[in-house]
Amino acid sequence: MPPSILYELYNLGLAEGTGIATYARNTVQSATKAGYAVDGLFHSETQLSRKDPVMAEVAFFDRRSQRTSPTFRGAENALRYLFGAIDGVTLHQLAKTGVVLDLANPKSLFSAYRNVYVARRFMDLSRFHFKRFGRSIRIRPPVRPDIFHATQPIPLRVPGALNIYTIHDLVPLRLPSATLDDKKFFLNMVRRLGATADHIVTVSEASRRDLIDIAGIPEEKITNTYQAVSIPPKLAAMADDEVANILRNAFNLDMRGYHLFFGAIEPKKNLGRIIDAYVGSGSPCPLVIAGGLGWDYQAELERLEAVKSPYYQMVEQKIVPREKIRRVGRVPQDHLVALIRGARALIFPSLYEGFGLPVLEAMTLGTPVITSNTSALAEVAGDAALTVNPFRADEIAEAIRTLDADEALRRDLSWRGREQAKKFSPERYVERLDALYAKLLRRAPLASPALASNSPASAPLDVETKEAADVA
Repeated sequence: MPPSILYELYNLGLAEGTGIATYARNTVQSATKAGYAVDGLFHSETQLSRKDPVMAEVAFFDRRSQRTSPTFRGAENALRYLFGAIDGVTLHQLAKTGVVLDLANPKSLFSAYRNVYVARRFMDLSRFHFKRFGRSIRIRPPVRPDIFHATQPIPLRVPGALNIYTIHDLVPLRLPSATLDDKKFFLNMVRRLGATADHIVTVSEASRRDLIDIAGIPEEKITNTYQAVSIPPKLAAMADDEVANILRNAFNLDMRGYHLFFGAIEPKKNLGRIIDAYVGSGSPCPLVIAGGLGWDYQAELERLEAVKSPYYQMVEQKIVPREKIRRVGRVPQDHLVALIRGARALIFPSLYEGFGLPVLEAMTLGTPVITSNTSALAEVAGDAALTVNPFRADEIAEAIRTLDADEALRRDLSWRGREQAKKFSPERYVERLDALYAKLLRRAPLASPALASNSPASAPLDVETKEAADVA
C-alpha cells in the first residue's frame, strides 16, 4: 500500500485562477505520478447534504448554492472569533456519483484523488481559531493520511500525520502595501507553523532565505522544491503557422510583433512602471496586457487609459487603426499559450515573487524575457533573461529598446530560456517532491527511475543539503 497524502486545496475552488492553484494542481499531479495515494481537501461555503450524495455533489459545484447571507455570515464570524473551533473541523467525504458534467471545473478532476473531502469555511475558521487561541485547528479525516500537506500557510493540522506546509513567500512582510493580508496574523502564523510543523516547503532559495532570516525558521526544517509548469503537449507543439493564425484571428496581432505582460493586475506586478517604461522606450511594437483584475488596480487602469493612443497600419491596401497598448483580459489557455509563443518578449519586472511562473512559462515556450533582478525572479531566469531593477522605469525601457534593436539577442535568449526552463521540468519536480516525502517518511523514493530519464540533471535535488547549485 503506497503512502497517502491529504492535500489542502482551497485555491482550486476559487473562481479566478491563482498561482497557488497552479502549484497545488502540479503538486497533486506530481505526487500521483510518483506513486502516492492522494486525497484532496476542498472548501465549501455551505454545509453539504450527508443524506443525499447526489445533492451533495451538485451543491458542491453550484456556485449559487455557496452563497450565504451577509447577516448570517457576520454573526457566525463574530461567534467563531470569540470561541474559535475547539472541536476542530468536520470533514464531509464527497461521493463520486459522476452526476455533474462540469468537466472544465478543476474540482471535477476526482479521478486524481482516492478520497475527496469537503469542509465548510475551513479557511475562515482556521484564521479565527488561530487569532483566538494562537494554535492550529484540528481536522480528522475518516482515513488518516501519512502526510497532510497544506499548499499554502494555513493553521490546520491532522493529528497523527506528518504535517507539511508550503510557504511560497513573505510578500506581506517584504511589500506590506502590496497585499491585503493581516500582517500581524500572517507573521504570527508563519512563526507558529515554523515551530510546530514537521517540515516547511518553499519554492525558491530567495523565499527560503526570507523564512530563515525574517521568520526565524530553522534552516534544517525548510526544503526548497522549486516549481514546474506543465503546458499541454498539443499546445506546446503548435506550429508557428497555427500560432500566427490564432494571433491574427483572435487578437489582430502579428507574430513577434508585440510585447506581452500577463498576470493579475495588482500592486506587486508593477504594471504602472511597465506602462511608463514601454511609453518611454518608443517601441514600434504594441504592448499587450493579458490577465484578470486582482486588487487595488484602479491606478493602473487609469494610467492605461491615459496613455492609450491609436496608430494606423496599412493592411491589404486598407488603413487600419490599432492601439499601442491593448488589454485583452483573461483568455483561454490555448490563446494564452499562443500569445506567449508569438510575443517579441515577455515584460515581467514584478516587484517581488516567491517564484515567478510567468517567467518560466515564457522561457519554456522560447519567448525572450525581461524580468527583475530581485527576489526569486533572477534565480529562476538565471542568465537566460534581461534583468532590471523593477523600481527603475528607465532600466525597463532600456531593456525593451535593447531587445527591439537586436534580433540576434532575441534568438539567443530564446535558446537560453528553453535550456534554463529544463531545470524546472515536471520530471525534476517529481524527483524533488518524492525525495522530500521519502526523507520525511524515512523510506526510499517511490518515483520510477524512468521519470528521471528525460531530466537534464543526473540526480535529484539533495533535500538534506538543500543546495541550489543546479539552478544557479
